[in-house]
Amino acid sequence: MAKVHSRTWNWQFDSPAEKIWPVLADTARFNEAAELPDHHVEEIPQADGSVLYIGRAHVGPFRLEWRDRPANWITNRWFRHCREFRTGPLKSLCATFELFPQDGGCRGEYTLEAEPANLVGRLILAAGFFRATGSTFGRLAENARDFANGRRPTEFDCKPPHLMPGAEERVSGLVAAIEATAHGHGLAGKLAEYVLRRQEVDIRSIRPLGLSRLWDVPDRHAIEVCLEAVRQGLLRLRWDLLCPRCQVGKASVPALDQLPKGAHCSSCNIDFDQEYSKNVELAFHPARAIRPLHSGEYCLFGPMSTPHIKLHLTLGAGERRTVALDLPHGVYRLRTLEAGGEETVHWDEAGFPEVIADGDSVSAGPPSAPGKVALANTAQRELTFIVEERGWMRDVLTADRVTALQVFRDLFTADVLRPGDDVEIDFITMMFTDLKGSTALYERIGDARSYALVREHFAIIGKAVRAHDGAIVKTIGDAVMAVFNHPPDGLRCAVRIHADFAAFNAASGKEPMTVKLGLHAGRCISVTLNDRLDYYGSAANKAARLEGQSRGGDIVMSREFADDPGIASLLRAFSPVEATAELKGFPEPVPFLRITAGELAAKAGD
Repeated sequence: MAKVHSRTWNWQFDSPAEKIWPVLADTARFNEAAELPDHHVEEIPQADGSVLYIGRAHVGPFRLEWRDRPANWITNRWFRHCREFRTGPLKSLCATFELFPQDGGCRGEYTLEAEPANLVGRLILAAGFFRATGSTFGRLAENARDFANGRRPTEFDCKPPHLMPGAEERVSGLVAAIEATAHGHGLAGKLAEYVLRRQEVDIRSIRPLGLSRLWDVPDRHAIEVCLEAVRQGLLRLRWDLLCPRCQVGKASVPALDQLPKGAHCSSCNIDFDQEYSKNVELAFHPARAIRPLHSGEYCLFGPMSTPHIKLHLTLGAGERRTVALDLPHGVYRLRTLEAGGEETVHWDEAGFPEVIADGDSVSAGPPSAPGKVALANTAQRELTFIVEERGWMRDVLTADRVTALQVFRDLFTADVLRPGDDVEIDFITMMFTDLKGSTALYERIGDARSYALVREHFAIIGKAVRAHDGAIVKTIGDAVMAVFNHPPDGLRCAVRIHADFAAFNAASGKEPMTVKLGLHAGRCISVTLNDRLDYYGSAANKAARLEGQSRGGDIVMSREFADDPGIASLLRAFSPVEATAELKGFPEPVPFLRITAGELAAKAGD
């Protein structure tokens, strides 16, 4: 048996482990910065439900093939990743990184273990392999130290990316074109710099909600600049169908009407269905004419490739283990990497529940000791245990959210569902408005003047809806149907609409206009009708019927809408009046709340 060669490097950091971990545990980013070659991974399902991962790459004169073992890690503490080679000069290569807290910072210990497969491998390991690797990794550790301390804007120094000829000059013009629209928000230059300079791991899947956090700007501004960048040619968009277990896109299409009903995840070895509100994501990547992307992986497995996973640990058949892991109280999912059951736990007291897996199911056991997580593999085969938080969705721009934004409907009118298809929307806020007394208005001032006034009425509503992250779905005569992802946005928009009409009436010298308005939130379906995305169902019907209960200048809302936690806090500023009414299509009287026109007018005058 060949001797295993190893080398350990120690690095001191003056930042806590929680700041160093996200940088040095990002193995895909680290490998790219170290100029390691990208590679391709074949995922081969096994009879027992597990998956065999085979990696392939060319390094110099060598054609390498290896079995990629799933990495093991405990967040903010350590990770270990091993490859077992089938071809090439090495038999195995393992990397282990561990962080040890110290006063004022932490110490990082990085160990590389390599076993030669032949004489060439022994010569490579004896001829400076570790010295060169240590120099490169040491430089990256220094970068990480400076980044964690805020002394550098990016994680690592990297070689300049490959851009297409003339790309920088074209991008300069695209930035100007984006900012010339209402969607630039002064962010086009930042987006262009991101596309041109960031590492490839950042731009394979550009998520606007991640950019909004990075730039500290409203979500809508980041979404709008990305959508406008697609129209101008800086970015391309795609719809990804995310696996519900690993949360990785497993089917990608350029348009909504090409979305499959489901997909297979070869990483998790499961089939899954499309869920429009949960696992259909709109993501972006650079236009190929600006910056082409490589097709390979820099690291399939890595702690920061799936940062929502806090523990990823392989246990042998029948093995039990208890590990140190401090987790905040919250909602967690317990599962294994292999196909099988899962359990969601709402942990808010005592120790974290023991994770028990038998190969077919996963269950929560008795509490572990404080600061520990107990694991038990009762199966007769190896299993990789996973403990993950449920906050992974925070950067995912789901289809139901983006299609309820005005900018998407304005710029991508042709991006609709297949005719005849419908998708369920778990929860959406609907607002119906109508211009009070419009028939009398036409008779009083004539068709031409009335039509011009009605157009101004639409513009006032449209401006308010867009400013509150909503979208106008359609207009029906003088009525408007609008939607919002979040109920508070709908209520704030309603209040603003009445305030804006009051200001218009006071300043315009034209015929005064009064709007009737109703709000409701609930489930519905989205369909393509008249070449646009539309919404149908009892929620839409109730919102429309409630608008009919409006007297004009007031806000009528359903009991369900008013009970939303976000709405309840806003309503404390008002004194809504409770009422009930018989609504067409509903068998029982429907309760609702009304914020009166008088109260809204008084609040606007304060």
